[in-house]
This record gives sequence, structure tokens and C-alpha cells, in this order.
Amino acid sequence: MKKIGILNYDISSVIASMGHGDLIVIADAGLSIPSSTKRIDLALEKNLPTFLDTVRVILKELQVEEALIASEMREKNPEVREKLLALLGDVPIREIPHEEFKKMTQNAKAVVRTGEFTPYANVILKGGVVF
Repeated sequence: MKKIGILNYDISSVIASMGHGDLIVIADAGLSIPSSTKRIDLALEKNLPTFLDTVRVILKELQVEEALIASEMREKNPEVREKLLALLGDVPIREIPHEEFKKMTQNAKAVVRTGEFTPYANVILKGGVVF
């Protein structure tokens, strides 16, 4: 049994397979996920697990070069946005329109669906390198 790090096999496998520039999406319960993109569904019930808890755990294992969020998050979900920015720390953040965000999910290695029930609680993490 694995004793540290991400215990979820699918998430751990995707992170281990990521290279520089690869994308992973952490999403709220309502984000549409293209059928061609791997779906890792963690949603158990409303807000379980939360978006922010899921991001926090993934950031412990994934080197992130850049994060992308929907520009609508600034107005529609400022509290979660502020907490997300704090979690991301020095990671550069790019804001894009939600429609463009949804199109980019097609290029992700996976979308991790959480139980988050707040609008625009989604982030695309672009893999970086540790050297």
C-alpha cells in the first residue's frame, strides 16, 4: 500500500506521466468534459471533495509552470479565486474566457472532477520541470 502522496491511482498515474507543457484540469462538478478526455471523477456529494482541497493535494506532487483560469471567476467566484491564487503562490496565472478554457480541456491529459458546487471553480495546470 502506498503510504504517502496521492493515493488515487488515476491521479497519481496521470501526474507521473506528465511532461513539460502537459495539461491537467481540476474542475467543479459542472464543467463539461469532452468525451475524448480522460475523466477522473472524485465527486461524492455537494462540495465533497472541494475544488481547493483537490488543488492543494495535486500541487504537492506536480511541478506547475503556469495556471489558467476563466476570467469570469474574478466576478462570479472571487472568494475561491483568492484562495486559489494563494495556493498557487508564485505560479504565473493566465486568465482566459470560459469558452476558451473549455476548448483547452480537450488537450488535457485528464480532467479531475470534484464535488465543488460553486461557479467557475476550475483550473488548468501546465506541467513544468524541476530542473
